[in-house]
Amino acid sequence: MAIPREPEDLSANDKSEGLRRDYTPAPQVTKAYLLGVLHDATQRQNTFRVSTKSFQFAKFLQIGIGNLNAKAWIYKEGKNRNLWIVEFSKKLLSNAQIKTGKDKIDYIRGYFDTEGGIAKSNSVRYYIYFAQKDKKDLLQVKKYLEEFGISCGKLHNPSKQVDPDYWRFYVSVKSVYDFARIVNSAHPVKRKYLRMKI
Repeated sequence: MAIPREPEDLSANDKSEGLRRDYTPAPQVTKAYLLGVLHDATQRQNTFRVSTKSFQFAKFLQIGIGNLNAKAWIYKEGKNRNLWIVEFSKKLLSNAQIKTGKDKIDYIRGYFDTEGGIAKSNSVRYYIYFAQKDKKDLLQVKKYLEEFGISCGKLHNPSKQVDPDYWRFYVSVKSVYDFARIVNSAHPVKRKYLRMKI
């Protein structure tokens, strides 16, 4: 998957207006969001394919892509699998770039909704993490988060014996509230658990 072009730094204007300006209480599908989502997508010659176990999330993507004046279709993969595919034309994102602070937040949100993890049990310490095999991708997301004052732990490989190419980093505990408030989530399951922190 091609990594989007490295965006310009936040302008002084973006920084001075503060984080609240970029907070989105009801996340929408934007091209920047879809660029984030693509890090867990596959591709065919003319289309991108996003897989999810949540039909509700698949429908959210389909409707959002429709709002961008493009078509997306949903189908179930396998008779006995709880896996939904959202497929749409590559043309939609052919000129998409990350330029503004809001683009960065939408990109992070899309990335989190497909490649992020969150604690779902009350019996464990609350955590938020990002994981991927592409180290460069993860470093880019970590950099964006830190631009918004969201502290992150060190990028690390959990187990070189299990998978030497798998990378992960956690959002620092002190920044969990800011992550929930600024980045949020459009994924129905992750959004539910993030709401506990807003």
